[in-house]
Amino acid sequence: MKLRIGSRDSKLAVKQSNMVIEQILKNHKDIDIELITMKTTGDIILDKTLDKIGGKGLFLKELDKALIDNKTDISVHSLKDMPMDIDEDMPILAYLERENPLDVLILPKGKTEIDKTKPIGSSSKRRVLQLEKLYPECYFKPVRGNLQTRLQKLDNGEYSALVLAYAGIKRLGLEDRIFKIFSSEEIIPACGQGIIAVQGKKGQEYPFIKELNNKKAEYEARCERAFVRELDGGCSLPICAYAILEGDEISLTGFYADDNNYIIEKMTSKKEDFEKIGIELAKKVKELIK
Repeated sequence: MKLRIGSRDSKLAVKQSNMVIEQILKNHKDIDIELITMKTTGDIILDKTLDKIGGKGLFLKELDKALIDNKTDISVHSLKDMPMDIDEDMPILAYLERENPLDVLILPKGKTEIDKTKPIGSSSKRRVLQLEKLYPECYFKPVRGNLQTRLQKLDNGEYSALVLAYAGIKRLGLEDRIFKIFSSEEIIPACGQGIIAVQGKKGQEYPFIKELNNKKAEYEARCERAFVRELDGGCSLPICAYAILEGDEISLTGFYADDNNYIIEKMTSKKEDFEKIGIELAKKVKELIK
């Protein structure tokens, strides 16, 4: 059997796709797997923030087309890069076990403190709004590009620090660059952060993919995405949610901000209500919006 996997061509995306390949081959050594990489629009346009050029869907555009045109059989994504509304013809088949979903602070090589004369690099409104409360004496500037490009800009002196996802740093073996791991009380992570998602085509059978699905990751992801979707959240809005499934309970922390609001609310429910709690917490936040 031949399986063609579509992936962005960044080092991190390829690493994540290879993680999926390794898991498939553990139980299905007879599958002949080909990794097909490509640059997406989101990878090419680096001089503007995502909300100015069309949002997170730009990281999927070319991969979606390859899937629809039958040039690939599945796509591998960082779930946090996927829009809240997924084309029903290209469903998510599996959510892999979640890596640590928290954000981290990275300093230039050899530095042990933030240089307040230079900006902290982050293109995420979600991060910046929360960072402003942690570092009121600092200022912030967008930074685009793959992880290696961002780190190079940092080490070249363009930024005093970067704030990135722990998961990507760990998957590339760069944990020695981490200066600080932010708690979820300090910075609420992005929806789906730390989860690799596998996307396929409606009507196709993928038993070897479905067995990769991690239920805990799926419940947490769908809970978080239900919250953001209910608030009509996209890349242009600083909305995020962080779910934790423990035993029979799932707890959700939701974050919403605009020019007049900075709202953090929490809710806990039984795990079977993982999507319902996301919607209910979003409705609660809507009532608080001024």
